[in-house]
Amino acid sequence: MLRITALLRAASFTALESNGNTIVRAFTKRFICTALRPVRCELPAAPVASLIAAKLQPPPTVRHYAKGKDKKKDKKGAAAKVQINEEQLGGLIDLDGLRTQMEKSLAAMKDDYVKNLSLRSTTGSIETLRITYEGKDYQLQELGQVVRKNPKTLVVNLVAFPQTIPVVLQAIQRSGMNLNPQQDGTTLFIPVPKVTREHREGLAKNAKVLFIKCRDRIKDAQNQSIKKLKKQSNVSEDEAFQAQAQITAIADGFVKEAEKLMELKQAELLGDK
Repeated sequence: MLRITALLRAASFTALESNGNTIVRAFTKRFICTALRPVRCELPAAPVASLIAAKLQPPPTVRHYAKGKDKKKDKKGAAAKVQINEEQLGGLIDLDGLRTQMEKSLAAMKDDYVKNLSLRSTTGSIETLRITYEGKDYQLQELGQVVRKNPKTLVVNLVAFPQTIPVVLQAIQRSGMNLNPQQDGTTLFIPVPKVTREHREGLAKNAKVLFIKCRDRIKDAQNQSIKKLKKQSNVSEDEAFQAQAQITAIADGFVKEAEKLMELKQAELLGDK
């Protein structure tokens, strides 16, 4: 009996290790039936065969589903829309003053576009060019006489204020009109460039330069308001956070408007409009 039991266990372990091998399974079943027949074993064959068959069943198949696309990633980078609470924000900062600063920056950009970004540099554009000297702003016509010598040359006579010549030269070169003045004593000669594709592209680049200046002024006003807000001791952390988001949203609105103006001006200068 002990010998038969040992043989039975050995056959069972062999069948389990095969993990589904049909040949071993058939051999095990036949061995059990043959080994148990002569000794009339009290243990019924059916439960043993069922147990072995259960052990030999292959493991259940695990189905791995592909992960769905994260919809949140599609929205990544999209600016959240911030509702402006005029009453609440006005109680924390000088909202009117902030808007006025930003509107002035936008108006200055528009003015620069009209006066300085022209396909034909005119005497009037040069005359109204802003010159900063010793901390004060002047128009070029207040410092010198501007005349058109011929269709291709403008002349600026600065004999009355020769000390301003360096800043005038710098202002003309940075005006965005793509001008390259030549100095002769107290007189500046300004060749008027031809309307070529290269000239158009130069003016379009200057339109972007003026936009960047406007954007930086708007952001400066934004940062100044936020700094003043943070210095207030009677403002809670939540209120400060909400107000900061609203200030940023206002500034972004002005920047977007300035960017649209730049795109329209570039299209005009490049002949795309």
